[in-house]
Amino acid sequence: MKQNTLFKEAYNRALDAFGATDRLPSEPELAESLKVSRTTVRAVLHRMAEAGLIDWNQRSKRVLRLPVAADYFPEAETRSAAELVERGFMARVMDGRIGLSSPINEAELAREIGVGTTTVREFLIHFSRYGLIEKRRNSGWVMVGFTRAFALELADVREMFELRSALAFARLPKSSELWKKLAALEAEHRRMLENIDTEYRRFSELDERLHRLIHSAAENRFITEFYDVIAMVFHYHFQWNKKDEQRRNTVAVQEHLAYIAALQAGDPIETELTCRRHLRSARATLIASTPAD
Repeated sequence: MKQNTLFKEAYNRALDAFGATDRLPSEPELAESLKVSRTTVRAVLHRMAEAGLIDWNQRSKRVLRLPVAADYFPEAETRSAAELVERGFMARVMDGRIGLSSPINEAELAREIGVGTTTVREFLIHFSRYGLIEKRRNSGWVMVGFTRAFALELADVREMFELRSALAFARLPKSSELWKKLAALEAEHRRMLENIDTEYRRFSELDERLHRLIHSAAENRFITEFYDVIAMVFHYHFQWNKKDEQRRNTVAVQEHLAYIAALQAGDPIETELTCRRHLRSARATLIASTPAD
């Protein structure tokens, strides 16, 4: 299963790399750029040839056509077991199956998500460091929530990390594949805004994906790891407060679009301005959703 996920993720990234050239690089070059083995590269090339994307004849790999959406593996099939657990857990927080003081059964959660109990246990241990989940003695795990002081501290750290990441994103070379991903997210935001009356409840997941993408530009392992707890709190936990949710999410989508435009323009001043504006709104929403200490 792990190898299959690795192959599918590498295949999708290889499709993203299709450009103006009519030939693909050598196998060693592809292995280096995709960070996979040559065995996986050959599997990727074989799949491309079967799909009619390339004509592969030993060292010659001639591009026959550019990939379309249908050529890609669905995102859900390219996620690691750890990502599946995180998203499965977050979804249960969002829909109320896991609430404050709710017991969390490792075996049951693993069975529902379709992963091993070890992966679930590692995820829960990871979040227990932040005080959001607690292991009760002679019992299982329980969701304990967080205080307003915790939320304020987290908001401060998030703003430092995100501003640094946003400015790094704005400086990326136009050849970076992150720009394609940002353009795709921009299109999703516009579609959501056009259908906001029915789509606003999906904003939390879209919000997480955008901010994760922005943070990835920093190429900082500590920022990447810390973003897990940011996602837990900002993109899921505070959603228990449903008051005025449609209006808040509509404003947030509009703020995202302004933020994306600033990034695409490569304007550091406008990037900082739109980043700070959006994070102020997120902080206000979070504080309004947490109990006073």
